[in-house]
Amino acid sequence: MRVLLVEDDLMIGEVIQGALKDASYATDWVKNGQTALSTLTCQHYDLVLLDLGLPGKDGLEVLTSIRAMDNPIPILIITARDSLDDRLRGLDSGADDFLLKPFAMAELLARIRAVLRRKGGGTFSILGNGVVSLDPATREAVIVGNSPVQLSNREFSLLHAFLVRPGAILSRSELEDRIYGWGEEVESNAIEFLIHALRRKLGRDIIKNVRGVGWMVSKSV
Repeated sequence: MRVLLVEDDLMIGEVIQGALKDASYATDWVKNGQTALSTLTCQHYDLVLLDLGLPGKDGLEVLTSIRAMDNPIPILIITARDSLDDRLRGLDSGADDFLLKPFAMAELLARIRAVLRRKGGGTFSILGNGVVSLDPATREAVIVGNSPVQLSNREFSLLHAFLVRPGAILSRSELEDRIYGWGEEVESNAIEFLIHALRRKLGRDIIKNVRGVGWMVSKSV
């Protein structure tokens, strides 16, 4: 899943970006409201983490602009503004949740999961196609009749992308988009390496090559 972080504090931004990366979220970080709005017009995201005290265009203005475009993307406000009025204005303007700084990263990740669960209708439910299942809560994959297998962060992200859309052919660029955030070096043959690792853990037939196009897992059986 891909997250847009809108935060102008460098220290806070670096900590959040690192925590999200460790939790298998591809994260793009922008530091002002106008850039956030421009970015949302050209890149798909699953969630926005939005600070209110931004330079130039205030976070509440950004929130209002996003909703005015009929964009239903989940938005979680993260801010040091602790007045009831600010919380009410944020929620009334279309935010899905509101988290006050300072906060523990564990709570932020839990709030993200809760927002995605409410908005996505099963984003964190167990995914599967009748042969392999994936539990986002534990990051374990299970082949029918076998014991659970623990996946690395990027193995999990890759298999998650396939199982969200079983039967869909995903290209290299689409898969890289689900794994890497801006500024992260895309390693040579990284997708092939991860697919090889998943096949080694789960079986060679789990992920199928579609020559010249990409890869897929079979539709539900």
